Order: sequence, then structure tokens, then C-alpha cells
Amino acid sequence: MAKILIASDIHGDAQTARTLLQRYEESGAEKLVLLGDILYHGPRNDLPAGYAPKRVIELLNSVKDDILAVRGNCDTEVDQMVLSFPVLAEYAYLSFDGLRIFATHGHNFNIAKLPPLGKGDILLHGHTHVPAAEPFGNENIYINPGSVSIPKENSPKSYILYENRCFSFRTLEGEEYKRVEM
Repeated sequence: MAKILIASDIHGDAQTARTLLQRYEESGAEKLVLLGDILYHGPRNDLPAGYAPKRVIELLNSVKDDILAVRGNCDTEVDQMVLSFPVLAEYAYLSFDGLRIFATHGHNFNIAKLPPLGKGDILLHGHTHVPAAEPFGNENIYINPGSVSIPKENSPKSYILYENRCFSFRTLEGEEYKRVEM
């Protein structure tokens, strides 16, 4: 049985990263999965209010052994030089509680450009900054935690807490607003 906190698109926002790590600690999760775009905001996004990438580096490196991260479109080799955990993998296969999950950022693999998935597999990605849980394909489901720093389409700053085959969508304040049971 796994308990995992899943977040995406921090974009260098230190205030958000600090709050996210508080939620992680409070949750008792054993892993923190980051779906890319960790340090920089990119040319299409406004600068987050708490933009301080050097502080984000410090915060995340303090829990480096707990993090599993994939590379976002705003992440570069330079980021790997300052972060103490791997950040350059395009995707990761996760398997727990009988679920198979393809975790990626979403700019290369997504609903329109599918990775190899088996029947019932989960496609987990960020990138859009919009939370989602939608069935597709061969009994597959697409799950997106949204963005913890720069939410879009009137969605809240959000993350997912996974436990017992349940994806609990939560605001950055920790309030559950959606639940998806598998």
C-alpha cells in the first residue's frame, strides 16, 4: 500500500514549494512525485509571485531522497547541476497497489500523443496546469494534478494525494475537492 503526493509545475515559486513540502510532511506520504517544470516559469507563463528558484533548490534538495521527478519542458541540464535528485528522465513507470502508471510531464506524451499503454494503465502528467481525471482508450484514465503555482482555466493551485487506489485532488491549502477511486 503506497501513499504518494503528486505535484506538477512549481515553476520556481518558493512560497508554493514551501507550502507543498508542508503538505507532504503532514500527509505522511512516503514519496513526492514531481511531474516537471520545477525551477523556471518559461516564456508563456507570468512570473509566479514567490519566484525564487534558488530557494526552491534548497527546499527540494532537503528532501532529495523522497523525490521521484520527470523532466518538464522548462527543465534543463543546468537544473540537474543544482538539484540533488534526478530530473532529466522523460517518463517513469510506476507500479503500486495493482496499478500501472506512466508518469511524464505531458509535453511529449499526452492524450493526443500516447505512450505505449496497456489495458487499464494510467497516464499521469502535468504541463497543462489544469486538473483532470478522464477515461480514454482501453479502460485507461488520464490524470493531471494541475499546477501548484500557476493554475489555469480557473482551477485552484492543486496537487494529488494518492492512497489505497484513490487519487485525492487537493488545493494547496490541503482541502480535498475531487476524489477518483480506482
